[in-house]
Amino acid sequence: MPEPSTTPRPAIVIASEQHGAHLLDEFGRYARDYELHSTTTCEQTTDLLTELVAASAPVALVVTDGDLPDAHPYEAFATWRRLVPTSKRIVTAPYERFLVQSAELRPGLATGKYDAYLLMPRGVRDEEFHGAVTEMLSEWGSTVAAPEVDTVRIVAPTLDPLTSEIREYCVRMGMPTRYYPPDVPEGLEVVQAYEGTPRWPLVRVLHRPVMAPTSAREVGHVMYGAPAQLDVEGVVDLAVVGAGPGGLAAAVYGASEGLRTVVLEGEAIGGQAGTSSMIRNYLGFPRGVSGMRLAQRARNQAIRFGAQFCTGWQVEALEPGVDGAPHVLRVEGGGVVQARAVVVATGVSYRKLGVPGVEELVGRGVNYGSAMSVAREMEGYDAVVVGGGNSAGQAALHLARFARSVTILVRRDGLEATMSQYLIKEIHYNDRVQVHPCCEVVDGGGEARLEWLDLRDTTTGEVHRREAQGLFLLLGAEPHCDWLPRDVARDERGFVLTGRDVPWQAWASGNQPPEALATSLPGVFAVGDIRAGSMKRVAAATGEGSSVVPLVHAYLAPAR
Repeated sequence: MPEPSTTPRPAIVIASEQHGAHLLDEFGRYARDYELHSTTTCEQTTDLLTELVAASAPVALVVTDGDLPDAHPYEAFATWRRLVPTSKRIVTAPYERFLVQSAELRPGLATGKYDAYLLMPRGVRDEEFHGAVTEMLSEWGSTVAAPEVDTVRIVAPTLDPLTSEIREYCVRMGMPTRYYPPDVPEGLEVVQAYEGTPRWPLVRVLHRPVMAPTSAREVGHVMYGAPAQLDVEGVVDLAVVGAGPGGLAAAVYGASEGLRTVVLEGEAIGGQAGTSSMIRNYLGFPRGVSGMRLAQRARNQAIRFGAQFCTGWQVEALEPGVDGAPHVLRVEGGGVVQARAVVVATGVSYRKLGVPGVEELVGRGVNYGSAMSVAREMEGYDAVVVGGGNSAGQAALHLARFARSVTILVRRDGLEATMSQYLIKEIHYNDRVQVHPCCEVVDGGGEARLEWLDLRDTTTGEVHRREAQGLFLLLGAEPHCDWLPRDVARDERGFVLTGRDVPWQAWASGNQPPEALATSLPGVFAVGDIRAGSMKRVAAATGEGSSVVPLVHAYLAPAR
């Protein structure tokens, strides 16, 4: 039997004067895992939340109707969010009030005042209502609560860059992961199980021997197999290089349509989109979905149709097939894959800031990307996000659930030209997030980790110093295609050219350009952010990944 937990159970707080008993009964199915509380006014709820915070009891969810006697839901949630910024928030209304209040309350969703506006259950087994509730509790559990059971334990004296890299990789792969210093019981157990003198970090994955990896990729090899161990037999129909949204869509549609499909991914599943804490404008997810959840669901979907995933396989070369022979993909570490067609979906990486004092602190307060695994550690600290795209906005809003303050720095004079309007509205409403336009980072430093940043006003040249314990850099895009042969035409920035963008000198047929997503090398296609002129949106990459499969079929048709 596992040891009983000493941590207070997460709370679900229900605030309703007229429907409290009904809602408390409906939420009875959660009573085993959550502490249920019921109040009748905004003031009572505020007092209760204050007590729970003082007792260090986590609050997972706050539910209210639209008819509290002493406060409008907008006012109530503004107060409650200051007390428990990490909790999820629901407004629910009975059938007779749902449509009446809809016009007034639905706009609150667009500005992030709460997470859902739901019809109150009218009978037993209202799984539409409870599906929304459990979805939000699941999201809270994966981003806020520490995992109850750790599949991966990482042990090191400090959170150095390698330790942070491994932890972020495991979190993005959906593995319950916890970091421990070596002098606590959980960490000491791992140290004692290691054979030899410890080299930090030590990592234990499930019940496998404790290892001292030198990269996150080594941990991936332990989980999913090393390239030298898992050579793909024979010639596959389709090899997808990269498992971001575009690559995952190509894998789902390719495998579902009968193509023997292999996906090669050097890092975590999901690509840059996989680091997004909450994507709210992706079709079919009205309450939003994290990039990690979206990626893992797509991976499971592709596996269901028979796709094979090779995670931690970094492709280092593509050797073009000659006279009908298959293309050969060579993987770092010795793996080889032969494929009749290849889809390049390697995406992009964030550009480096290039400031020496800041670069030295990567993994110690400085992070490229949103680094979801780090967000919890920003509690009570000041965080800075650099970037004006949607990823930066999503990162800032997620960090605001934990950090004392979040500042978004952009070189432009605002966010309107680069960020979706729904994010701009949420940022404007969130009093923990500030936007500093016409600003850039020119220096940073600290003793053991980041402590301060020097910021320069790009219009006046004035430099001022401010405290910061977290810096999250989301600085545009650099392509991942140095491994491609010269036969694949690229633009001056290194992005892959497809279709009519391919120069006529590189047309394989000599008299007409390649198909829309085809490159200058027959049998090689490109989708998503790696493609020159792409939209740089999750939905656009997904669309290209699905659209490329008919082109692959057409290319393979004569041989098949």
